[in-house]
Amino acid sequence: MNLIQQIKQRLTPTSLQARMVFLVCLLVLPLTLVAGGMYTAMVGEMLEDQIGKRALQVSRSVAQIPLVRQQIVKPDPEGKLQKLAEKIRKEVGAEFIVIGNREGIRFSHPKPDRLGKKMVGGDNAPALEHGTSYISQAVGTLGPSIRGKVPIFNEKNEIIGVVSVGYLVEDVNAIVLNHQLKVGLLIGILTILGIIGAISISTHFKQAIFGLEPEQIARLFSERKTIIESIREGIVAIDPDAKVTVTNRQALEILGKDSLDEVVGHHIRDVLPGARLSHILTDGGERIDQELAIGDTTMIINNVAMREGEQIIGAVASFRRLDELEIMTRQLSQVKEYSELLRAQTHEYSNKLHTIAGLIEIGHQKEALDLIGRESAGYQGLIAFLAKAVPHPLLAAFLIGKYNHAQELRIDFRIDPESQLIDVPDDLNREKILTILGNLIGNAFDAALENTDNPEVLLSMTDAGHDLIFEIEDSGPGIPVAISDKIFERGFTTRGQGDRGQGLYLVKKALKDLDGEITLGDSELGGARLSVYIPKRHRE
Repeated sequence: MNLIQQIKQRLTPTSLQARMVFLVCLLVLPLTLVAGGMYTAMVGEMLEDQIGKRALQVSRSVAQIPLVRQQIVKPDPEGKLQKLAEKIRKEVGAEFIVIGNREGIRFSHPKPDRLGKKMVGGDNAPALEHGTSYISQAVGTLGPSIRGKVPIFNEKNEIIGVVSVGYLVEDVNAIVLNHQLKVGLLIGILTILGIIGAISISTHFKQAIFGLEPEQIARLFSERKTIIESIREGIVAIDPDAKVTVTNRQALEILGKDSLDEVVGHHIRDVLPGARLSHILTDGGERIDQELAIGDTTMIINNVAMREGEQIIGAVASFRRLDELEIMTRQLSQVKEYSELLRAQTHEYSNKLHTIAGLIEIGHQKEALDLIGRESAGYQGLIAFLAKAVPHPLLAAFLIGKYNHAQELRIDFRIDPESQLIDVPDDLNREKILTILGNLIGNAFDAALENTDNPEVLLSMTDAGHDLIFEIEDSGPGIPVAISDKIFERGFTTRGQGDRGQGLYLVKKALKDLDGEITLGDSELGGARLSVYIPKRHRE
């Protein structure tokens, strides 16, 4: 960086306030200087014109005085013209009144020692030779002056002399300078007022933008735009008139729009109907994790008011497709199922290994071999049954995991040997089936454990006919009729607080997506029986 650039960088204002003051000075000073210069120039011209006209008028008046006409033709005017000229000069405030004869000899002058001498300046010819009255500027014995020249005529209309009335240019300049000082004072006052105004405006402006500089605002705008675009949820913000001011590409994609022009500037009801975002502008309420259907798409939406102090200045809505959340939920459920499967298997086999080791240590090798044989036969039998009756790896692995979990909980979990689940269409969402079975079997385990004597759970499956049918029975206390209509509501639970009341709600939603249904009944085991019907083909 060279020296000129360094100097330029140091002289360039960095803060917004300094820039505004500099800009005001840059605008006010040249304008006022130019205006002031033009004003003083006009004043100077007007003064010169007025003084010239005054000098000319005085000269004409003097030239018409009879005494002047009488005395100017005499060789020696006896000093009468000098007295007359000095008297008039003092009255009109002229610098000099010189009366000269036809040869230009002075008969009057402010300085008596110059009487009888020839007039200087070289500007008498038009008056003495041509009889012209005029205004001129010339340098005389008193210095540069503005003069009014008028010829003196006798009764025969002959030129017999000339009258010259003058005002020094320096006196005119003094008057102009006085006006310039006034203009300069006005320029200074205007500049100070401009600076004060710029400081006041910039201070108020900076308070409105939270004390940020323009570069910081630009950086924040870029950061906000990047952050909004990076969010996987759709974002829509509105102003106090409920018109969209900000959105992101994810929102355009969800709403099926091609460009920002189709959203920004439009009323929110035309962009996101049913969001009730404009109601927040009046009541200031919030809408958290609510479902909103737009066309064939169901979304989860959150609405929040934007505030500036106590005033609501807008609102923001964030939303995303419900199916995306369900996919995440299913993925988390699967991970949880797999982790429970591994934990159950580890715990169960750890107990069995300890039992076998204990039998061997006390010398009961035969009992240890019998236990190994029974466990191997039972587990292998379940695997062989599932491989034949449920030839779908995901479903089979899920049932094995539930079986191991039941063993850990000391629940007698059985699968009806007549069960069969072979004819499962490829387009039928298996993850939703796992969501349904996982929550129903989990609830059945919880209910069965309330029967501490002999907890049992029975699962029956069939793919006969046009539906997949699942029946889950337990030995628990059953479902009271009074709450049978509430158990599928979100958040409803009979087992205390916490992360409960979601399972049967998810079952209901999954069944709705699959066009399925569920019925409640009493089980022969003593508890509840839940029957699930899922059509193999979507009903028209």
